[in-house]
Amino acid sequence: GYPGARYYGGNEYIDQIEILAQKRALAAYGLNESEWGVNVQTFSGVPANFAVYTALLGTHGRLMGLDLPDGGHLSHGYATPTKKISATSAFFESMPYKVDPKTGLIDYESLSKTSKLFRPKMIVAGISCYSRNLEYHKFRAICDEVGAILLADMAHVSGLVVAKIVADPFKYADIVTTTTHKSLRGPRAALIFFRRGIKKTQTTKTGAKEQQVETYDYERKINEAVFPGLQGGPHNNTIGALAVALKEAASDEFKTYAKQVINNAKQLVKSLQEKGYTFVSGGTDTHLALLDLRPIGLDGAKAEKVLEAVSIAVNKNTCPGDTSALKPSGIRFGTPALTTRGFGENDIVQVANYIDEAIKLAVTINKSHGDKKPSQVTLKDFKENMKLDEHLKAMQNLQYSIESFAEKFPMPGYDEI
Repeated sequence: GYPGARYYGGNEYIDQIEILAQKRALAAYGLNESEWGVNVQTFSGVPANFAVYTALLGTHGRLMGLDLPDGGHLSHGYATPTKKISATSAFFESMPYKVDPKTGLIDYESLSKTSKLFRPKMIVAGISCYSRNLEYHKFRAICDEVGAILLADMAHVSGLVVAKIVADPFKYADIVTTTTHKSLRGPRAALIFFRRGIKKTQTTKTGAKEQQVETYDYERKINEAVFPGLQGGPHNNTIGALAVALKEAASDEFKTYAKQVINNAKQLVKSLQEKGYTFVSGGTDTHLALLDLRPIGLDGAKAEKVLEAVSIAVNKNTCPGDTSALKPSGIRFGTPALTTRGFGENDIVQVANYIDEAIKLAVTINKSHGDKKPSQVTLKDFKENMKLDEHLKAMQNLQYSIESFAEKFPMPGYDEI
């Protein structure tokens, strides 16, 4: 249950912790509790989104989200022509919107036209790998045109929203969801913010005063969808950790950190572009950037393997136009973790040098498998090539250099490392 309405007894202090987490969540984003409420019980981002859909769409209700290959998320409704990949697409009717293939930016004009044909009940303004600010005012205008609810999924940028250095979804959205373990730097959990209070008013015939005619009804529906609809007891230990993270996020130190995250991301892009690399959309406004490996004849899965072997953890990721999530064309980079360890722009220049070395090594490994052309080398072939003595030695040398460099930076919470 919820504070003051638990099924079990003995929750006095648990209630206090949950209420504190709610208050800190609203305070961190500068929200008035008469206008916004928040649920802090959802376990992670996908369950949070699914709870909102369950609460507000109804079975087979229609929604639109950014297509997965274009930077969207599975939970925004992804499906292939032959299979409903996400449960969102199985239980609700979803239709994707796309980015402009030339610019890599969301095609809002196309979204406006398509939404008038599809008539969604909800449009998701959210990303998994899209490095530019979302233009929430355009989403709002499109939603108003078709009578749709605007759900902003700010999972990746929620820490940057706290610091007010990226676009703010709260000015325009009806619902805002977020995970809490990415740029917000908290435990793995999620938040669902929902509007409260007056939704619409109308003026009397005399124009003397306004009369309330409709209020938001999201709170009860979303809370009931979370519990008892989709979850059982809340993870109280995580909610306690979330309350701590939200207090940290409201501090001046966190805002300084968030600004450095973006500075580092921009520096990483700049340094790699100077080496000839190509980024989707041409750069970044946030903490992440998507490197397109197609111009150098490599795919993200192979680059990821070499980078991991030399102690650089990244994610392979689809680029616009990709048809396979298992063999995507890109690598997704992010700077929050390095920034937390104290990396600045000068350090990021060296990181870019190491990434360049690793990718060039991956290109070399991809060329050395019998009579096969690089485009014919499978991931299995590639991993076998990585074991060849010449490649293994090159990776070990690069790994040693990278780890020696990384040892200069502290690991928060582990002073002995």
